[in-house]
Amino acid sequence: MLTIAGEVAHPRSLTFADLAAIDATYQVADVSQLVPGRKGDAVRLTGILKLVQPRSSVKYLGLHSSADDFHASIPLAAVLDRGLVIYRLDGQPLPDKAGGPVRFFIPDFAACHTQEIDECANVKFVDRIELTAEKGFDNRPHDGASHEALHAKDAGGASENR
Repeated sequence: MLTIAGEVAHPRSLTFADLAAIDATYQVADVSQLVPGRKGDAVRLTGILKLVQPRSSVKYLGLHSSADDFHASIPLAAVLDRGLVIYRLDGQPLPDKAGGPVRFFIPDFAACHTQEIDECANVKFVDRIELTAEKGFDNRPHDGASHEALHAKDAGGASENR
């Protein structure tokens, strides 16, 4: 379901059951409590990182979606304490139509205060997270026109808040 690799002590592939079994301290039972209008249950990024133990050299978080060939590489420090991995909706695995298998979400992404974090850092259909020392592969649009075109192309919701 979700592979976490790169510069980590314990690379892992996590299933729905594995995500649900992460300590309750890291679980967010209803993300609408943090972000009105958003649905689903999540695990905090810090809970996942505790399992894989990133090396001290890690500076970037790579979010990869093979379903739509979308990739984002963002500074880990900026999202470490706020990043959520939404994996469940109505007690079931997050469906594709909601961005499953998992959806990476940054509540109030603008508060990260970095140009590298924009609404397209909220990535749907994530199946791999990669931790790296240097910026990794990132094919997000880097200008206003390209960004607008991406969202227009997927106006049916496929890219809503990435």
